[in-house]
Amino acid sequence: MATIVERLKTALTENMNLKLLSFGFALVLYSMVHGGQDAQTSVSVDLDVLLPPETANRILVDKSKESVKLTVRGPRAAIEELHARDIGAIQIDARTGSEKRVPIDPASIRLPPGVHVEQVDPPAIDLVWEDRVERDVPIQVSVVGTPAPGYVVKGAPKPEPHDVRVKGPKTAVMTLQFARAEAFDVNGLGEGIVSKQLAIDKPQAQLSYDVPSVKVALEITREIVERPFTKLAVAVVGPPKGKTQPAEVDVRLVCPPEVLRALRPEQVVPRVEVKSHEPTGSMTLPVEVSVDKCEAHITPSTVIARW
Repeated sequence: MATIVERLKTALTENMNLKLLSFGFALVLYSMVHGGQDAQTSVSVDLDVLLPPETANRILVDKSKESVKLTVRGPRAAIEELHARDIGAIQIDARTGSEKRVPIDPASIRLPPGVHVEQVDPPAIDLVWEDRVERDVPIQVSVVGTPAPGYVVKGAPKPEPHDVRVKGPKTAVMTLQFARAEAFDVNGLGEGIVSKQLAIDKPQAQLSYDVPSVKVALEITREIVERPFTKLAVAVVGPPKGKTQPAEVDVRLVCPPEVLRALRPEQVVPRVEVKSHEPTGSMTLPVEVSVDKCEAHITPSTVIARW
């Protein structure tokens, strides 16, 4: 038994350097033969479309593919090390702005030596173009928040300028109804005209505005409410014994809410003033109602005074 083990040991260790050298040559030979064999793989590669100059006024609004699939063949060693970044993006020349379908030329694709393209999927891409146009659209501003107690927003916000110029593909430009600015926050504001510079919301893809923001003015006023007073007797101020036709009028007061809440009906007195000391016959006179901080609307606004 010991003899067999010694023989095996001798066989393994005898001429060790020669055996290692032979093994190395065998590995190199295997690598050369194996690496020299052809192999095939598929790689997804991005597309880079060369666009026409700005002066052409043409815009690419859609393309059928962002990338293509290449089936390539070549030496196995080259194929196994091939990556999409080694190939780079495939350039599509569409600088005339009129190409609707562009074939992909395999010969234009950069590949390592010995590697060639067997198939491009898809073999061509479809392009959709539109004319670049421009026009003015109104700016829309919404209001958020609540003014200080007792105050309200009067009217709509007023942007300056009122319009903004939009540029882009014809279909999108012509269907755009307005450009939206950021909301005007009135929270806690008191009486007066307030101005703010508001950014215009970013438009949809491929559209652009000529200005990024707009100045907007908005007026905050005292809150007012209305209250009707009906069939109030008209008082004649001046010479006595005067009477009016009609004898009663309706009054509608527009006042701040706190004023109207404290107002008693007997404080609302319609009257006409006769300036002549000795009036005769009759005369048509305007009816007046004076209530501090209120605006009076009288129906009818004039009456006939008689003596």
